[in-house]
Amino acid sequence: MLFVDISLRRQELALRDGGPEGAVVWRAPVSSGKNGIGMEEGSFRTPVGLFEIGECIGGGLPANTIFRGRRPVGSWPDGIPEGLTPDADLILGRILRLRGLDPGNRNTWNRFIYIHGTNDTASLGTPASHGCIRLAPEDAVELFERCPPGTRVSVSAS
Repeated sequence: MLFVDISLRRQELALRDGGPEGAVVWRAPVSSGKNGIGMEEGSFRTPVGLFEIGECIGGGLPANTIFRGRRPVGSWPDGIPEGLTPDADLILGRILRLRGLDPGNRNTWNRFIYIHGTNDTASLGTPASHGCIRLAPEDAVELFERCPPGTRVSVSAS
């Protein structure tokens, strides 16, 4: 059983084998919400607590696929759809949609909080997102391949 452990202080995702205390088998830098931690709708903050991956989107598509509304709409950097610019905060590669399991984060699903790839890889390691957990596109693909729906995810301030 794999377990996703995300530290907002370290801006790091650790994939653990055997649950929350298991050995780390893979790590990747992340970027969380630039507005900090929070569960409020419209806050653009990253929720904390226990989650599960409720939906995995993008299987079989290229790692540079651009998503809008969870649908593929183009490719990075040469196929940016009309209405988006190269410096837009794009969702790339894969989407792992989170479902909150704690009373305080149950609105996460309706807030559309994801773990997803980003075109802004320079910001990885610092809080810069609109509340989602962003990864390099190739890391999003790797996590997607390893973690099916139902995989538990912990997001902590520490």
